[in-house]
Amino acid sequence: QLQLVESGGGLVQPGGSLRLSCAAARSTLRYYPIGWFRQAPGKEREGVSCISSSGGSTYADSVKGRFTISRDNAKNTVWLQMNSLKPEDTASYYCAVLAGAYCSGSSSDYGYWGQGTQVTVSS
Repeated sequence: QLQLVESGGGLVQPGGSLRLSCAAARSTLRYYPIGWFRQAPGKEREGVSCISSSGGSTYADSVKGRFTISRDNAKNTVWLQMNSLKPEDTASYYCAVLAGAYCSGSSSDYGYWGQGTQVTVSS
């Protein structure tokens, strides 16, 4: 069974940066699109970004120009670099493996999820 582990969350001031990591234990991620989602208290889970197996990426409008997704298949890891963070970016962030060939912003298209990492943007 594919297991994902996120790390890199924390408390940061507005305007700051964080880099989230998503790694797989005992499995390879290289063949799959990987998505990042976030969920704030009382809100629905929303897609943040996705990277295809070949490196193509998509972003939610709310994070375009601030977040960058990348992957290193040799390291079996996907990263989400988050810059110019805003208080509205506060949420639990999750990575997930898409059970298909192309990126999607719908959480129902993703088959395996990590446990999440908390990002809090506050002064």
